[in-house]
Amino acid sequence: MRYRFALPRRMAGAAAVCVTVAGLLSTPALAAPQPHTGTAARTPGRHTPVPPPTGATTGATERPAAPARRLSPAQLPPHATTLTRSMETAPRGVAKGASCTPADFGGRTGSALVSLVKASSTDCVNTLFSVTGRDAHDVFRQAQMLTVANAFTRTAGQYQGDNSGSLQQLVLFLRAGYYVQFNHPGDVGSYTSRLTTAVTGGLDTFFARSHSRDVTAANGDVLGETVILTDSADQQGRYLNVYRRLLDDYDSSYDAIDSMIRAVNDVYTPLWRGNWNPAYVQAVDADPRIIDTLYDYALANTDQLGTDLAFLDSNAGMNLARYVEHPQLRETVRPLTKDLLDRTGITGPTAGLWVAVATQANSYDSADCAYYDVCDLPAKLTKAVLPVTRHCDANVSILAQSLTAADLDAACASVLNQSTYFRGLVKADGAIPGQYVSTIQLVVFASRTDYQTYAGPIYGISTDNGGMTLDGDPSDPANHVTSIMYQKNYDDGFVARIWNLNHEYTHFLDARDDMKGDFTQQTSVPDVWWIEGLAEYVSYSYRGLADDQAIQEAAKHTYKLSTLFENTYANSDVTRTYPWGYLAVRYMAERHPDDIQRMLARFRAGDYTGGYAVYHDGIGTRYDADFDQWLTACAAGACARPSAA
Repeated sequence: MRYRFALPRRMAGAAAVCVTVAGLLSTPALAAPQPHTGTAARTPGRHTPVPPPTGATTGATERPAAPARRLSPAQLPPHATTLTRSMETAPRGVAKGASCTPADFGGRTGSALVSLVKASSTDCVNTLFSVTGRDAHDVFRQAQMLTVANAFTRTAGQYQGDNSGSLQQLVLFLRAGYYVQFNHPGDVGSYTSRLTTAVTGGLDTFFARSHSRDVTAANGDVLGETVILTDSADQQGRYLNVYRRLLDDYDSSYDAIDSMIRAVNDVYTPLWRGNWNPAYVQAVDADPRIIDTLYDYALANTDQLGTDLAFLDSNAGMNLARYVEHPQLRETVRPLTKDLLDRTGITGPTAGLWVAVATQANSYDSADCAYYDVCDLPAKLTKAVLPVTRHCDANVSILAQSLTAADLDAACASVLNQSTYFRGLVKADGAIPGQYVSTIQLVVFASRTDYQTYAGPIYGISTDNGGMTLDGDPSDPANHVTSIMYQKNYDDGFVARIWNLNHEYTHFLDARDDMKGDFTQQTSVPDVWWIEGLAEYVSYSYRGLADDQAIQEAAKHTYKLSTLFENTYANSDVTRTYPWGYLAVRYMAERHPDDIQRMLARFRAGDYTGGYAVYHDGIGTRYDADFDQWLTACAAGACARPSAA
């Protein structure tokens, strides 16, 4: 996917991990970390825009991801878990397929609104995170939020440790409101202290219930969403004791309960995002016990490093080191941060913690980077973990962690031959003139764990995905494209086991030959059906494979073609973006190639409004019926054969 937003990790060699960690813990105890008086730290957080509240509830994915620009480490959130929350189809007694539109929520007030929210599935409420304009105002204006906040307080007072009272839907609605209002304040309108008082009343009530401490799957989902709500409402300082309790209470009994692991990890969101909230920083200064909690957790749980739960430990270290930004906390945090670095390593089983801590120290205390030995961190990491280089030709190079000579040969051959295939498909005569999108570096980490450990600090990308391509600035003569990927530990259908290799390379080819301008220009109209659908279509068809998931989706007839034409990264989930994007592009390539050429003629000129008009206005709904029939044939076997370019 083209670039967007950071995540978990798994390291091989459990035995080696145990030996290393055991050795680490059995050595004589280090002397207590000593205070360090360093130079004044720069404070990038003060100049970095406040990150938005957490969006819709989703899990990490191995689908590629979509971006516009590199991010600074200050913008990269704590690592998320790959464990997905349980999303209900609908509460008992509610018909499947019940209406779920913004108008349904915006058109109700008072008890009718509360009843609808409670009766809706969490999947339905999740869709409200993307509303804008008049819908955003109607659904999330303060009066609506107050109604739901008061219902949240009443329902929390009866909380029995599960979602029988639909508390999760109420919390999710409030989270969505804060998210939409943060991103579209002009649409929603202002929120006042009345709403804060109402929401904290519900939060206080919930956390006071004994069942909020249940270590059960049923409680975990509700608990995690509620912890995130403390952050959405910017009440991080008020709930420091809750965060401390969740981290202190964690033990191995949680490990078999996915939702409880997620709930513990959710604590790191307010602890991180709170750094942009002066009231939170003041609260930590007044009661700094959370600093000790994070340090103690990081030390006590190093056995998680190198396992599926490594993110819990690395996030503790990350949040501890994050405090070095603040002058009133710096002298306490500096020696603890250095101690964690001294106990871990830049590579090996403890690398997840080392990199997480080093990234924060380098970002927020860069003037004293020598104290931590983290100066020029991206270059330091690159030298340590990406030693392999190969030039496929004058324009394509590979930077890798552990590719063999045979792997490099295969990867080069695959992408170089793909260029000819691609141009035959899109009928491109050559690169778009006047742009600098001719060179690309393919970066390949040895595993998803390594990708999630190192790619964020080196390249400024989120890693809760299956790879990312950075187009850069096509107007810059020094521009080069970078695709960042990783190898699977089994045959994944790609050469050299490089996950999404041909998908990511298609993004480069599309930007070079079809889509003028940078990523922001390219996505100025709804054209994600083409951007991601083409990458999937070329990836599968070039390799001579059928897209089995797309074929399964075709049988469901979920979307009309005219609906897919409106795909954006904001309004489309993973399924709508990738398998359905594949189906839309394959249908158009097989049935209406001339329409594709008319669209691309406008895209190549940078006229995205004109290209959008080709399918939005010129085609509209005309092909919907034929697309539906084509889906039937596709599901019946017609798509089992890869189509020729």
